[in-house]
Amino acid sequence: MIEVLFEDNHIIAVNKKTSDIVQGDKTGDEPLSHKVGKYLKEKYKKPGNVFVGVTHRIDRPVSGVLLFARTSKALTRLNAMFKDKEQICKTYWAIVKNKPKETTGRLTNYLRKDSSKNKSFVSNANANGAKEAILDYKVIGKSDKYFLLEVSLLTGRHHQIRAQLSAMGCPIKGDLKYGFSRSNPDAGISLHARSIQFVHPVQKEEIRIEAPVPNDQLWNFFEKQMSNA
Repeated sequence: MIEVLFEDNHIIAVNKKTSDIVQGDKTGDEPLSHKVGKYLKEKYKKPGNVFVGVTHRIDRPVSGVLLFARTSKALTRLNAMFKDKEQICKTYWAIVKNKPKETTGRLTNYLRKDSSKNKSFVSNANANGAKEAILDYKVIGKSDKYFLLEVSLLTGRHHQIRAQLSAMGCPIKGDLKYGFSRSNPDAGISLHARSIQFVHPVQKEEIRIEAPVPNDQLWNFFEKQMSNA
């Protein structure tokens, strides 16, 4: 079952689980785009294929809000909006064990993607294939052992949040690839696409969609802490 967060005639947003893939890959697992298509086909009793356009992606071990287009018009406009980062505001929550030296800050690095390792590395600006990566973060919660960071992306690079927080000395809980000591029980990482805010591509009204956190003791602790703040 998919968890629908928002739906109208042009777009649909769902809360991605850490086990979901957005599009088909070599694993052969059913992608979330197909699941959304099945949901729409059954709900509206549509004959034939149902249009589901992928507008952006989230890494497989990451959870949170994911937006799909239901019409080609919406897909074309959303694709253009996602290329212009100022038109789409995406906010993530990340659980880390190490407290950043500064409670708020902007990280600016150059990232180089190594496709053979499916990993991005912080490099110098002149390195082959290096692209500038910028994000803002702030510490918004804490538990006995962990800290909750709110992260806003200003660019959209491969594994950007994972690589930049790791380079800062704050690898994300469960993220073995970027330096955390052990995996999470569900094989995901504690990075959650909390919200997305944008102007509707057709109706032109401001929309903000928020995704509840995964049903996990630590995530639930932080969500409750934030709701009481």
